[in-house]
Amino acid sequence: MTESTTACPVLPTRGPAHPLGLAQVSVTGGFWGVRQAVNATATLSHCESWMERLGWLANFDRVADGTTSPDRPGWPFSDSEVYKLLEALAWEAGRTGDPEAEWAIKRLTARVGQAQDPDGYLNTCFGHGGRPPRYSDLEMGHELYNTGHLLQAAVARLRTSGEDELVRIARRAADHVCRTFGADGLPKICGHPEIEVGLAEFGRALGEDRYVEQARLFLDRRGHGTLRDIPLGRAYFQDDIPIRQADVWRGHAVRALYLTAAAVDVAVERGDDDLLRAVERQWERVVERRTAITGGMGSRHQDEGFGEDWELPPDRAFCETCAGVASIMVSWRLLLATGDVRYADLIERTLYNVVATSPSPDGRAFFYANPLHQRAPGNPADENEVSPRAEAGVRAAWFDVSCCPTNVARTLAGLGAYLATTDDDGLQIHQYAPCTIRTELPDGRQVAADVETDYPESGTIRVRIAADEPAPWALSLRVPAWAAGARLIEDGRERPVGPGPVTVRRAFRSGEVITLDLPMEPRFTRPDPRIDAVRGCVAVERGPEVLCVESHDLPRPDALDALVIDPLTPPRADSGGALVRGRLPAHADRPWPYAPATAPTQPGEPGEPGESSRSGGSGEPGESGESGGWFDVPLRPYHSWARRGPSSMRVWLPAPPTS
Repeated sequence: MTESTTACPVLPTRGPAHPLGLAQVSVTGGFWGVRQAVNATATLSHCESWMERLGWLANFDRVADGTTSPDRPGWPFSDSEVYKLLEALAWEAGRTGDPEAEWAIKRLTARVGQAQDPDGYLNTCFGHGGRPPRYSDLEMGHELYNTGHLLQAAVARLRTSGEDELVRIARRAADHVCRTFGADGLPKICGHPEIEVGLAEFGRALGEDRYVEQARLFLDRRGHGTLRDIPLGRAYFQDDIPIRQADVWRGHAVRALYLTAAAVDVAVERGDDDLLRAVERQWERVVERRTAITGGMGSRHQDEGFGEDWELPPDRAFCETCAGVASIMVSWRLLLATGDVRYADLIERTLYNVVATSPSPDGRAFFYANPLHQRAPGNPADENEVSPRAEAGVRAAWFDVSCCPTNVARTLAGLGAYLATTDDDGLQIHQYAPCTIRTELPDGRQVAADVETDYPESGTIRVRIAADEPAPWALSLRVPAWAAGARLIEDGRERPVGPGPVTVRRAFRSGEVITLDLPMEPRFTRPDPRIDAVRGCVAVERGPEVLCVESHDLPRPDALDALVIDPLTPPRADSGGALVRGRLPAHADRPWPYAPATAPTQPGEPGEPGESSRSGGSGEPGESGESGGWFDVPLRPYHSWARRGPSSMRVWLPAPPTS
C-alpha cells in the first residue's frame, strides 16, 4: 500500500480545501465499512465475471487478434465498464493492498493494452475490421467517453501505485485525443461528456497542462450545436447552450453532471472565477427545484434526464444511480473549490439515499433507477439473467446497460477520500464514519484523530485526538442542515450548535475527545407546494436517511394506494426507522377512479381530516385493515427497500390538510 498523500480521485492544484488521500483517511467499520468490505469481496469479482460471460472483455482480445466482426457483443460503451472496474480495483488495492485486486489490475491491463493501436487509439467498437470507422458516430458512439473512463482508471493507478502499464496505455490514448481533437484538429465533441473530466484529472496527476487545456477546449466547443440534432434535442448532449450561459442543468442527467465536474476542474486550474460562479448558480437552482428528497437527479425516463423546475414525480422519477455518483463528483469538487459545507450536505444525502440504495447486501445485485414510489411489486430477479429494464422494482444482477454496478464499485472503493479535508489551519470532517485520520498541515503541525460512531444508527460522533501537538490547530465538524438542536461537548462542557461548520481551535492532547450529538428523532418533511406530484403529502426522514413504507408492512394488498397519514401526530422512533399514524379508508364502490366533485367525503379520507385524525385510535393493525381505524405504520430506510423480496413502496405519503 502506497503512503502517497495524493491517493484520491480529485486533487486540485489550488483551492481553500485540500483533499486527503486513502493513506491519510481509513474507514474502519460501521455503515460504510460494511459496504466497502462487501464491495471488495463480492462486487468487484461479480462485475468482472459478468463482463467475461457477456464477451465484453473478449472484445479486447478480438481487436488484438484481428477477429472483430459486425456481431460484436455489448453496447459501444461496454469498454468503459472495464475501465471503471479497473479504477475500482486500483482504489481497492491502494486502500488495502489486496493481492487479488492487484492481480486483477494486471490481468485486465494486459488484455486492454493488447488492443491499443500504434497511434494510441483504443476502442473495440470502432476502427477495426467489420466495424464502423473511427469517430463516425460522435453523437452516440461513446469513443471519447470510453477514453475518459480509461484516464480516470489511470489516475487511480498512478496515485495509488505509481506509473505502470495502465498509466502508459492511458497516456498514449490521451496523446491521440489531443492530436486528433486539438486546436488544429477536428473541431468536434463527444455526445456523452466524460473525456473532459478524465483529461483534466489525468493532466493534474501527471503535471501535464496540455491535457487540462484539451479539456478546456472541449468545454468551450460544447453548446454551439456541434452535434447533429435528435428528437430529444441537443440538450440531451449538453450541446444546446454554452456552459457559461446556462442557468440550470438539463437534458441527460449523467451527461450534464460529468460535464459540470469537468467545468469545476478547469475553472479551478485556470483561475476562471466566471466559470466557477456559473456552476455554483446551476447547482443552486437544480438542488432547489430539480432534485428529489433522496438527492436523486433525473425526473424523466425517456431521456434519463432532468425535468423542468418542480417536475419531480415520485413514481416516474428516474434518479439513476450513476447520476447520484456524478452528483457527488460535482459537489465534492465545489466543496474543494469553495470550502462551503452545503455541498457536503448534498453529498451525505446522496450517499445514504442513492449510492447505498443501489447494491444488495451481498453486493451482487443493483438498482439502476431509484424511483420514490413503486406502484406494483416487481418480478423476482433471476441472478443468472441480464435485466433488459432499468426501472425494475427489484435489484438485478446485471443490466443490458450496466453502467451503475461499476460506478458504485469505484465510489465505494475510494470513499475514504471524500470524508475529510484540511486547510492551512486544521482539519475539516465532512462525512461521519468510524475512521482514522493521520495527516500533516503545510507548516508541519501533526493532525491525528480517530472518529468513533455508529452513525446513522445514532447521532453521536466522538473525535478522539490521537497525537499530541503543542501548536494549536482547528478541528471543524459539519452540523448537517437538518440537524437543528445539535450539541457539542468538549472538556465536559456542552453547548448548542447550529447547522454549518462548528470549529474548535486549540492545542490538542492525545486522548482528548470532542463529541458532536446530532438529533436523530424522525421528522416530517413537506414538499414545496409547487411540486404538483406530491402536493398534500409528507415524507419522513431520520438523520441523513429518507424513510419509506413498503407493502410488506401493511395489512392488505391495496393498502399502499389507500394509506393516509395523520400529520398532526409526530413520527416516533422505531428500531432504525420510524412509526407514523395512518389509516386505510373503507373501500368505496365506484365504477371509475374519479368521483363527482359534489360527492361527500368520508371522514378520514384525503381532503377532510375528520375528528378521528385528532383523537386516538385502537392502534390495532388488523382492525384498521377493515374498519378504517388508525394504526401504526412502520417506515424503514429507503436504502433498504426491496431487500425482503418484491414489494410496492412509497416515500411521499398522502396526509389530510392540517387546517
